[in-house]
Amino acid sequence: MATPVVTKTAWKLQEIVAHASNVSSLVLGKASGRLLATGGDDCRVNLWSINKPNCIMSLTGHTSPVESVRLNTPEELIVAGSQSGSIRVWDLEAAKILRTLMGHKANICSLDFHPYGEFVASGSQDTNIKLWDIRRKGCVFRYRGHSQAVRCLRFSPDGKWLASAADDHTVKLWDLTAGKMMSEFPGHTGPVNVVEFHPNEYLLASGSSDRTIRFWDLEKFQVVSCIEGEPGPVRSVLFNPDGCCLYSGCQDSLRVYGWEPERCFDVVLVNWGKVADLAICNDQLIGVAFSQSNVSSYVVDLTRVTRTGTVTQDPVQASQPLTQQTPNPGVSLRRIYERPSTTCSKPQRVKHNSESERRSPSSEDDRDERESRAEIQNAEDYNEIFQPKNSISRTPPRRSEPFPAPPEDDTTTATATEASKPSPAMDVQLPVPNLEVPARPSVLMSTPVPKGEPVIIPATRNEPIGLKASDFLPATKVPQQAELVDEDAMSQIRKGHDTMYVVLTSRHKNLDTVRAVWTTGDIKTSVDSAVAINDLSVVVDLLNIVNQKASLWKLDLCTTVLPQIEKLLQSKYESYVQTGCTSLKLILQRFLPLITDILAAPPSVGVDISREERLHKCRLCFKQLKSISGLVKSKSGLSGRHGSAFRELHLLMASLD
Repeated sequence: MATPVVTKTAWKLQEIVAHASNVSSLVLGKASGRLLATGGDDCRVNLWSINKPNCIMSLTGHTSPVESVRLNTPEELIVAGSQSGSIRVWDLEAAKILRTLMGHKANICSLDFHPYGEFVASGSQDTNIKLWDIRRKGCVFRYRGHSQAVRCLRFSPDGKWLASAADDHTVKLWDLTAGKMMSEFPGHTGPVNVVEFHPNEYLLASGSSDRTIRFWDLEKFQVVSCIEGEPGPVRSVLFNPDGCCLYSGCQDSLRVYGWEPERCFDVVLVNWGKVADLAICNDQLIGVAFSQSNVSSYVVDLTRVTRTGTVTQDPVQASQPLTQQTPNPGVSLRRIYERPSTTCSKPQRVKHNSESERRSPSSEDDRDERESRAEIQNAEDYNEIFQPKNSISRTPPRRSEPFPAPPEDDTTTATATEASKPSPAMDVQLPVPNLEVPARPSVLMSTPVPKGEPVIIPATRNEPIGLKASDFLPATKVPQQAELVDEDAMSQIRKGHDTMYVVLTSRHKNLDTVRAVWTTGDIKTSVDSAVAINDLSVVVDLLNIVNQKASLWKLDLCTTVLPQIEKLLQSKYESYVQTGCTSLKLILQRFLPLITDILAAPPSVGVDISREERLHKCRLCFKQLKSISGLVKSKSGLSGRHGSAFRELHLLMASLD
């Protein structure tokens, strides 16, 4: 009898090099879940078809890095905002620039298309929100109220409201017809990164860097519930199309939440790092993430994910009654959005222009076309995606097929012992946090570790390295065995406690020593003291602080840090390697041109002590960088996140050869 094939719940679809330099923004087409747009530091906007390796189209015209991109609902238009504050709109079917919108004085941080009209909302680092009419090439309205950068904008499904989230820890709701703020939702204690409207009800969800998700009632303008304990800052949320649950793209996992009452239905491990955007198509959730110039896409099979209040009860708690799964009978249902009967809903104060007028050329449009180009790099995929929309067909459009799920690597030989081991596979389902309903049992499936790559201890893990829960539990009773007395149980629990206490006490003492020097304002001495302690964990803690502010780096600091970076890059701990890569990248970007220029300069005439000292430091740094370059080159062939980081460092160090 043939063994049934068990497929994965979540898997990695592909990884592409999206730009010649770092990717700074990306967005998925929500209608199809198949179209991906990326903006990069190379000032380009590239379009991709999910699960295909080649770029469909490359859009040029911006003269500064592209900070934000957004597709409209039919996926016919794309808007991109740059670091300089300019906004460009392209027509994807015609493969040409449509409009250039100027008015913001700083980075464009967020964009969104109106669901029914040809309007675009933009949020900027200058704290302003602007509503643009694409046809008139002008700003319809400006909304003021935030005190810091506006990170996310979303139109309501009926097109009457606009929600904004900002670094000032607030969410604001704007009435587009009245041109004023309807309500402000405080409560978050960190920058708010994302907001999302419920597809049907008057409900709004917001996610913040304070690791919370809040649900807001848009009739009573008050909080409905708050979900805490996210593993990291909340950057991407998405309601299920029928509104039954909310998906939260967390650090390396997908979480499924309900809000009345607040509870977690399911948690699925997906090794996507910091996911940037989510979309749903064919009962599959598509997630995309980027690191440096690479973009990765992932798929979660939603048919294998719990999305309602029916949660399997934990056998340990089988004797306890389940907590309430549905809203209280006394709670009234919220209002439903009223969609307009026509295909377009526009503010009355805007003049309705004809299609021919929208397409009519002008001198400014001609200039835009000269400055901006749409380079079709894959004609076959372009015609398949965009051109059929222009022709009339008697047959319905072909629906995209779901992405096939790969089979499990091993479904018959995984034993209980293997299941208890941590695995890097993406099909592992984590234990569900017990918010209000009992957590369902975790399902672990073992996947062999790939051979040929060094074992790296991940930065985020579910259990301490070198400890097993079984070591802290009494041995299983067997017939004719005496019961475990209290003294034996306590000795088993305290096993290794003294050693761990000594380690943590020493770590705390070392950090206090470094902190005492840090308070004097002497960064170099602080780093020297951390290095003298001879504990890499202390060096990592200090570098993580220094890396946040590039202005703290000086040339004499590099001479001390570079030998430590070489040790970090060879560490088995993922967090150590990441910190080392970040520090080395900062040094290369800020000091490598200076070092090479000073070493290449002719010798000076006379005595110049300061120049001699600077030359000595540059020679020392150059020697250390040459030593590190061999290590970086040997690790640039690795796959995944580490390989991308080492490849980027290898390119930056090319001038050393």
